[in-house]
Amino acid sequence: MNIAIIEDEPVVADDLELSITQLISEPVTVVQLHSVKEAVSYFAGGNGIDLIFSDIQLGDGLSFEIFTAIPIDVPVIFCTAYDEYALDAFKANGIDYILKPFTMQTLQQALERYGQLKKVFQTHQPPQYEVLMELLAKKETTKPSSVLVYHQDKIIPIKLDDIALIHLSNEISHLLTFSGKVFYPNKNLDELEKTCGSYFFRANRQFLVSRKAIIDVSSFFSRKLSLNLSITFSERIVVSKGKASQFLAWLAKA
Repeated sequence: MNIAIIEDEPVVADDLELSITQLISEPVTVVQLHSVKEAVSYFAGGNGIDLIFSDIQLGDGLSFEIFTAIPIDVPVIFCTAYDEYALDAFKANGIDYILKPFTMQTLQQALERYGQLKKVFQTHQPPQYEVLMELLAKKETTKPSSVLVYHQDKIIPIKLDDIALIHLSNEISHLLTFSGKVFYPNKNLDELEKTCGSYFFRANRQFLVSRKAIIDVSSFFSRKLSLNLSITFSERIVVSKGKASQFLAWLAKA
């Protein structure tokens, strides 16, 4: 059995591969693909894959872009943190899912449905990935999901509702929750900005700030804006005058 794992987090991909090989009794060959670009290049060669496990949000785009670029008639099981609204669309197109962080039980259940997925894909009615991309884009603007963080030997999803701000210090991303806990996402600020979407504002090169964390805004030197937060934070967060109008428009809509 040949399986492809599309996942931009190497630790998550390794964990998923290990779990799959433990759950499947027959010989399994697994290939890991870590980006949209790498996956498109791989599948363009037609590599006889039987089943795909795919994250949705990759570092260079949505995994749906892979399946719109390359015709693939293979069952896909998405590994996702998105809610039932989006997941219902996946199921309507014959696609299963497991929620991150996955467990051996949820993974086993997904594999048990693999046979049903095969039958669906044998009808040669390709899933409407363009519709899913549009649906997901709309959903991201109305209801955010989570950010995965690494804590000791665990991977934990932190809901965006619980995140006050994300900042860069010594080239490392720090995630601060409203409860005062600090976590370390394994992504840079540009990638996290895409994940957070319109729910957060990129105040400057160092800070992503949640709307919920902002009490009010004060004028600062040279028409810059200083943010007053509902949490205790030692540094002043400043929006440049070049971004001030954009920030105020976002603040009014948020």
